[in-house]
Amino acid sequence: MAPDQGIGPRTSGDGWIEPEQDGEALRIVCGGRWTLPGAAPLDARLRELVTDSAVRRATLDLGRIETMDTVGAWLIERTARDLEQRGLEVSLANARDRHKPLLDEVDRVQLDMPVEEPQPNKLVEIANHAGKATFEFFNEARALLAFFGMLVIKSGRVIVQPRRMRLTPLAFHIEQTGLNAMPIVGLLSFLIGVVLAYQGATQLQQFGAEIFTVNLLGIAVLRELGILITAIIIAGRSGSAFTAQIGTMKVSQEIDAMETLGLDPIDVLVLPRILALAITLPLLGFFANMVALLGGALMAYVALDITFSQFLNQLESAIDLNALLVGMVKAPVFAFVIAMVGCYEGLKVSGSAESVGRQTTQSVVQSIFLVIVIDALFSVAFSVVGL
Repeated sequence: MAPDQGIGPRTSGDGWIEPEQDGEALRIVCGGRWTLPGAAPLDARLRELVTDSAVRRATLDLGRIETMDTVGAWLIERTARDLEQRGLEVSLANARDRHKPLLDEVDRVQLDMPVEEPQPNKLVEIANHAGKATFEFFNEARALLAFFGMLVIKSGRVIVQPRRMRLTPLAFHIEQTGLNAMPIVGLLSFLIGVVLAYQGATQLQQFGAEIFTVNLLGIAVLRELGILITAIIIAGRSGSAFTAQIGTMKVSQEIDAMETLGLDPIDVLVLPRILALAITLPLLGFFANMVALLGGALMAYVALDITFSQFLNQLESAIDLNALLVGMVKAPVFAFVIAMVGCYEGLKVSGSAESVGRQTTQSVVQSIFLVIVIDALFSVAFSVVGL
């Protein structure tokens, strides 16, 4: 028979245990008050309980327990479970009749039953997402508006002190956002002109008004689609590039180094990009208009036998200079918005490559959204003034 193993004192009224080992059998005699006030020392003694590797069976003798509450019953059930996890066969013995219902109830609620996930209220969940998205939208709008205000102040300072503008980055970004973008802008504009002419001709042929395909093409391209499609292409191409470039510099701490050297990142990185895009986007928009009209003229010749001279004569009678100006006046505004959003999202990048990708995606989405919203506002404004 094993000794007490030093398992705590047995003072009157305290809960106590006495482990007794006989070969492969271990008997743990429990006595005293197994109640909440004495739970802490009992818990410590039970956790210190050591079993020999030869032990195969364990019996918890509860006959000498005077008083037991829910905490005491839980300690007994937990000890039994711990011993079972060590590979022992565990049984309870000599439990008093008044204690058995409590032990049975604790054992029942300790069963490993699957926990059912609470079913969320769909309406509450939708309202929660909507509210969260609304707050995020207004917070982002406020931050972007603050960035816009800072850019206005910095731009005014550059106008007063032109030497602050860096011409080398300006020339570089004009090449990147303008000259290098011409192939993709030209190709897509040409195809859009072809599609518009073909779809317009298909519908107008039903009324014998094929010649008015030229009117449809000229008004749609010069007033709306030419500059809008160009702005969307540039938002996906150059706006995302601005975010990725500035974001990468933020991750590699180049912007911190600039500030340490006394250089303003807005003057060095942001303003040259904004001015470069403000120069190139109107030129790209005009180029896109001409290429789209060329594509429409080619399709009109192939599908409707409208010669190029007829096309030009009908185009001249259908549109005037205002149609071109209505479209071109939007270009600098679109350019400013695209460049501002691209640089703003780049400066928001935190210290990880994942953040670069996330903010680049955000930049493209916000730029295209704002371009379409501003285009709609322009359309309403031009309609009000009669243009």
